[in-house]
Amino acid sequence: MTVHGLFAKMAPRDTGAAAKPHIAIIGRGFSGVMMAIALMKSVRTAFHVHLFDPQPAISGGQVLAAALSGEILNSRVRDLSVAAGQAEDFNDWLLANDEFRSAVSAAIPGFQQIFVPKSIFSDYVYQRFSEALTRRPDISMQLSCQAVLGLRKQGNGRFAVLQEGATVECDAVVLATGFGLRQGEMQVAEEEKPLVRARRLVVPRHTVLLGSGVRVVDRLLQLRDNGFAGEITIVSRHGFLPQPHTRLAAAPTFPVEPMPTRLGDIVRFVRQACEEAEAAGLGWQAAMNGLRRRARSLWQALPQEEKHRFNRHLRSIYDSHRNRLPAPLYLRLRQELTDGRTVLRKGWAGRRRAEGLMVRWAGESQETLLAADQVIDCRCSAPDLGASLMQSLFAGGLAEPDELGLGIAVSPAGEVLVGGQRTRNLYAIGPLGVGSLPDIDLVPEIVTQSYAAARLIATRHRLTHKTG
Repeated sequence: MTVHGLFAKMAPRDTGAAAKPHIAIIGRGFSGVMMAIALMKSVRTAFHVHLFDPQPAISGGQVLAAALSGEILNSRVRDLSVAAGQAEDFNDWLLANDEFRSAVSAAIPGFQQIFVPKSIFSDYVYQRFSEALTRRPDISMQLSCQAVLGLRKQGNGRFAVLQEGATVECDAVVLATGFGLRQGEMQVAEEEKPLVRARRLVVPRHTVLLGSGVRVVDRLLQLRDNGFAGEITIVSRHGFLPQPHTRLAAAPTFPVEPMPTRLGDIVRFVRQACEEAEAAGLGWQAAMNGLRRRARSLWQALPQEEKHRFNRHLRSIYDSHRNRLPAPLYLRLRQELTDGRTVLRKGWAGRRRAEGLMVRWAGESQETLLAADQVIDCRCSAPDLGASLMQSLFAGGLAEPDELGLGIAVSPAGEVLVGGQRTRNLYAIGPLGVGSLPDIDLVPEIVTQSYAAARLIATRHRLTHKTG
């Protein structure tokens, strides 16, 4: 059995589940799997886990989805351990992998500084999950592939997880639904599909990619590696693409003086810090790494109006500098743009048509047709606050949207907040909290938050916990 098929093929372990604390994890992407690992490694006493996800197969969520061999994670091995207090765990796993070690022998004795394909990281995560479960025969686990439609707090203090025709009672619930992912090639209206089929008899000459993050660069390079020699147009709403990592990890550096409190002054302060880091030979990446250490407190201190301004005008720039590309991939991207084989254009994507894509270009008020043989959507979807599960939380007073409506309000430890007060025994891990906690959509932050939530669950249910 492969680790990717672990959940789909594993029989439910539910012996004696009724007598144990019952913990529901809604979502089985990286945030959900990481939360399960954290619970199994942090909580000493027996408990029952119920994993909910409508997909029978594991996608890995935003971090691990479409784990093709050509897709590279944009974090170094040294930052991707899923073991609390063991920063070398992923590196050690790679060193023990004979096939990987022989393929990347130049990095021996360690792989801390390299970037690896998502498929390799996915194997590591699911193996660590499998090992943790094997070591805990006292833990029972149950899987459900029905969609969760709602969540209700009952009079006895427990939660009712609502599915079509079924209700499951739980002592604690972890929301790990994260970001949704677009479904690849954009679909056209039914009446235009015959035209599309006719056009596909011709080898594609022009491909449009939608997005601005690492995924759009991955798809671009995959197309080239698979032999596509035609024109590629990247349509990005803000016109920014990921910036490069340094060859070796840049140690965080940042001025020690207090930060300004107004957004415009903060931007000038950060720009100056980057210029000073460049002048010192450290690279602007070192200053941005230092800023990330202060980003959470800085964000929480901003007035709501300033947060909205940041989200409208600066978030795309910030994202392009924090979600960076390994240097070799960045050089390939720059070469594509320099040669003119790939064109980056700022615009808003509209309806997919048989002849291409309707686009409203920046500075224009009307949509025009961008002729294309295929259109591939590489964008990430924000958390869907209109989904029935989210609406049930809001209606029941169990959660509220964050200030920007990007997700729901959460604490650093994943506690769901309403009016600044926690909803007891309800947690949200990972990207659902992106409006409250900058960078919570990145692997290291998800790992840290998962263990913090696991410790709280252990304490509040009088389950003695351990670390490691």
